[in-house]
Amino acid sequence: MSISSILVPAVLFFALGMFACIIKSDLKFPPDMHKMIVIYLLVGIGLHGGKALSEASMSSAIPAVMAALLLGFGLPIVAYLIMRFLGRIDPMNSAAIAAHYGSVSAGTYMTAVAFLNGISVDYEAYPVIMLAIMESPAIIIGLILAGYSRRILAAQQSSIGGPAVAAVEGDGHQKGMLKHLVIESFTNGSILLLFGSMAIGSIINETNMHKIEPFFDTIFMGALCLFLLDMGMEAGKRIYEFKDVGIFLVIFGVIMPIIGATAGILIGHFWLQYSIGGVTLVTVLAASCSYIAVPPAMRLAVPEANPSFYLTLSLGLTFPFNVLVGIPIYYGAAQWLAYNY
Repeated sequence: MSISSILVPAVLFFALGMFACIIKSDLKFPPDMHKMIVIYLLVGIGLHGGKALSEASMSSAIPAVMAALLLGFGLPIVAYLIMRFLGRIDPMNSAAIAAHYGSVSAGTYMTAVAFLNGISVDYEAYPVIMLAIMESPAIIIGLILAGYSRRILAAQQSSIGGPAVAAVEGDGHQKGMLKHLVIESFTNGSILLLFGSMAIGSIINETNMHKIEPFFDTIFMGALCLFLLDMGMEAGKRIYEFKDVGIFLVIFGVIMPIIGATAGILIGHFWLQYSIGGVTLVTVLAASCSYIAVPPAMRLAVPEANPSFYLTLSLGLTFPFNVLVGIPIYYGAAQWLAYNY
């Protein structure tokens, strides 16, 4: 794989954004432009995914749904155990951070799509279903872990004469919060756009699809470049916050995506039996980390956690790692696995 295939324009614009922030340039996006670009990209992904799904058997999508649920529920637990028993991170911060690493990054997925398109590699449509599904399980697990941690702390307080009533009230509050956030995660704007656009793409006919393709196809990669330019500037702002998160969490921010990628590549190749491109996308989903939907959910549900920890890790470390380094490595690993197994 040549250097030119790795240095796709989207990745280069991300690097430009980081560089602009590091040198303290006055470059910045107009207000709300980021949201407009995200909406456009999500609709574009959904339409193309829906079109591809309309040509496939829906029964063949069931394994992708099961894989998404397995990764969405399993990876946060792995992340939590690593932080608690290896890093000795306090339980509330561990729960909040773990939720981010079971969820997904649409930006990382879109960059992977751009990478595969740049080297003319085909891929299945099913990973876009996994993208839409994996957000919610991680939030649920994060809340369960936070609730479990609160009960443990309450039990410890009561054993030394602390207030036990707060534990009962906190438990009831946690159940109400869980219900609220589960509903909110399924009505989240990003999820709604993905599912809605997929539905539209699957039911409109070829003639109507051709009418909108110039807008959602021809300029898609240009919009992605602008999105990653903005994300590069956001990631650059987090570089200066690494001193606050500690060396273990910095190491965790690189190791955890590799652990997720390992699970993703094995599931994509041996269970789902996708092509090299499809396995790459499943691997990217498992390696990614949410920086849009999960942070506000954790800030609401786990106020005891420090937002600078999970925001710095997700946006300042794991996202740049995946975009600049991870995606080519995941593709190379999927290629090696396809040729050897």
